[in-house]
Amino acid sequence: MLIARGQGEANGLALAYKSHLMERGLASLTVNRRLTALRSMIKLGRTLGLVPWTLEVQGMKSETYRDTRGPGVDGFRALLDRLAKRHDAKGLRDRAILRCLFDLGLRRNEVVSLNLADLNQQAGTIAVLGKGRTEKTAMSLPPQTRHALDAWVKARGEDPGPLFLSMNRVNVGDGLRLTAASLWRMVRELGQDVGLKVWPHGLRHTAITEALNATGGDVRAVQRFSRHRDVRVLERYDDCRTDMAGDVARKVAASAPEGENPAA
Repeated sequence: MLIARGQGEANGLALAYKSHLMERGLASLTVNRRLTALRSMIKLGRTLGLVPWTLEVQGMKSETYRDTRGPGVDGFRALLDRLAKRHDAKGLRDRAILRCLFDLGLRRNEVVSLNLADLNQQAGTIAVLGKGRTEKTAMSLPPQTRHALDAWVKARGEDPGPLFLSMNRVNVGDGLRLTAASLWRMVRELGQDVGLKVWPHGLRHTAITEALNATGGDVRAVQRFSRHRDVRVLERYDDCRTDMAGDVARKVAASAPEGENPAA
């Protein structure tokens, strides 16, 4: 156990553990999460007076949002077309969920935390508790989203509680909230049905990219849609959307053209 070791030996073991995780090819976020758990354990030990030191091993540098493409608009349409063949309650629920993920750019946890009371069908709004927020924000519903939600609520019923209910064989009809894991699995399996690799946040990626396309790259306007605190995140989306680096590279290469057969 690390706490039973001295500071030097404990840090050495943590470094070896970090190297082991990297050699296994684990993602930087996974490595950093595990190292954070170790540091938290030692910090607790220090708080309790068990050790006078801390772990100094730092995590890996990582860049988030490197792949901001998602399944694309055509991929999203393929998911909707798949659900269009279904008219049961689960099909209506899943369609409404997809519309929330894409049309509103909601995160998975934002979707599953919605309650029926958050939906104002008459005003055409829905109140969303955003990531890291303490108060809900009312968002206007586009006609397509509003239609999908109205159809689901008609099938769901007007009983108060979670907006999106779990509908697996064990608890169908019990009024239990759909979990984030179940939503992820639903989107994943639906994507597999149409031959695509899709995940909930990928639909948000696609929505934000499409928002940038629709606004001509107006990151400030899209920031209101995506609800990102840091506009620099959207700049990464815009770079991926326009391939700015690739465009500059082509211009640089064109400034020094070669003959038809440079190897001759």
